[in-house]
Amino acid sequence: MSQGGTPHNRPAWLVQKAPDQESLRRMRALMEGQALNTVCVEAQCPNQGECFSCGTATFLILGDVCTRGCRFCAVKGGRPAPPDPEEPARLAQTAADLGLKHVVITSVTRDDLPDQGAGQFAEAVRRVKKLSPQTSVEVLIPDFQGRVELLELVAQAGPEVIAHNLETVPRFYGPVRRGAIYARSLEVVASVKRVSPATASKSGIMLGLGETREEVLGVLRDLRGADCDILTLGQYLAPSTEHAPVERFVTPDEFEQFKREALAMGFKYVASSPYVRSSYRADQAWKAVRKAAGS
Repeated sequence: MSQGGTPHNRPAWLVQKAPDQESLRRMRALMEGQALNTVCVEAQCPNQGECFSCGTATFLILGDVCTRGCRFCAVKGGRPAPPDPEEPARLAQTAADLGLKHVVITSVTRDDLPDQGAGQFAEAVRRVKKLSPQTSVEVLIPDFQGRVELLELVAQAGPEVIAHNLETVPRFYGPVRRGAIYARSLEVVASVKRVSPATASKSGIMLGLGETREEVLGVLRDLRGADCDILTLGQYLAPSTEHAPVERFVTPDEFEQFKREALAMGFKYVASSPYVRSSYRADQAWKAVRKAAGS
């Protein structure tokens, strides 16, 4: 399969109903009015209609230009603008205005910054916690070039969940994950519990780039070895013909089988289906982890 981004050549299980356009319009207008980005729009997430209609979104901080430009990602690469010091306050105010109970914050990779953007993450978490004390916060972080002190900086702000996606199997890191190293990303996930034992750790991978079943199970075993709590598995869809092509559409039955095997390995929560993305129903994952912990 040479292309994966056009709806007409997708299997039936990947055909979705048109999203609620009024909900999309309202949410986008609110974000644009506050000069905020969402990964929902920038990464062309297929679930944005569902999430926006529920009044939820994943905030994208530190601009919309990434310093790496991976071959699977719709976020554009290039030279980013300097961080906006007012962005964390605007994000927190928007989350409060929306009455969100679970906020997800992610970013582009900022290899150009001395702190890789960790300070902006920490300030955004602190602002949300101050303005909405009952709101749980999840951060989806880049690898911070493996610098544990930057992970500590984010963890000290008090997010309930720290996520870092492995994205794919080790064999495809060179072809599609520019600037990333599998062992380094795995170590980021493992470091979450060492830095903050009470914080839930999370990771996810895309399927359909040509990986084998055993390669997927190998990544799952690696993540459990890293004490990862929450796992997401979803179908890769090429944003354009310029991106890495989809080699295969993984069936819903296969996703369900991976879910069963992952739960048997000890993950506390697994979301596994074609349209799952890292932040999809993130509040449900956090609730499941809390329930498993008896809190």
